[in-house]
Amino acid sequence: MERRPKVGLALGAGAAKGYAHIGVIKVLEKHGIPIDIITGSSIGSLIGALYASGVKVNYIESLAYHIKRRHFVDITFPRLGLIAGNKIEEMLRLLTKNRNFDELNIPLGVVATDLKSKRLVLLKEGNVALAVRASIAIPGIFCPVMKDGMVLVDGGVLERVPGRAAREMGADVVIGVELGFSAGTSLSNIYDIIFQTFEVMGREIQFLKNYECDVLITPNLENVNPLAFSEPEKCIKEGIRAAEAVLPQILTILGRRDEQR
Repeated sequence: MERRPKVGLALGAGAAKGYAHIGVIKVLEKHGIPIDIITGSSIGSLIGALYASGVKVNYIESLAYHIKRRHFVDITFPRLGLIAGNKIEEMLRLLTKNRNFDELNIPLGVVATDLKSKRLVLLKEGNVALAVRASIAIPGIFCPVMKDGMVLVDGGVLERVPGRAAREMGADVVIGVELGFSAGTSLSNIYDIIFQTFEVMGREIQFLKNYECDVLITPNLENVNPLAFSEPEKCIKEGIRAAEAVLPQILTILGRRDEQR
């Protein structure tokens, strides 16, 4: 009997736009598309970690509607970042049941950027919450994570969509989710300035890189402020729309042409 291809889901960076990942997962679940491996960059690592920990996608959606800035923002003296990151790490430990990678329901890989070596790091051992905390550490906004001699910040600095990482972890077919770049975002505070600088750099880097995905899902989120966690419904619906648009392509690659009728 021929072996079913192993499917990897590579969830991309994009801050609040990451709610769209919830919509993508809902579509894959609805159509029975297996998720054998998950890799995540920045917000993609957070959504991926929750799902890999066994948190139901409907519960993740409920969290998106009820989470408030005060739940994860802890302002600190700005020596290495404006936000300490302790609150969000505590929340992640709670939601993932403080699991290590080898205790997850689905194999997970989290990408972060090591400022010392200036290289991308694929984290897949040790505590999941700490790895995700590193992957979401937007430089200048969140304090970096010090781990094993590394200074770790946001994975999106070097890899917006970690398709290559999914391949390295054994995926035969990689479905990537690119959250895109924002258009016309207001620049009214230091957070906006830092993040928009980050997006400008990310856009140029991504033009030079190959996503290494067999299918790339691209929700239309250019009018969503990546720092405003107040539009989960819009992002989730767009994630659903974008995933359904490429569903025939996914089914063809997986050899399930009969389900496209």
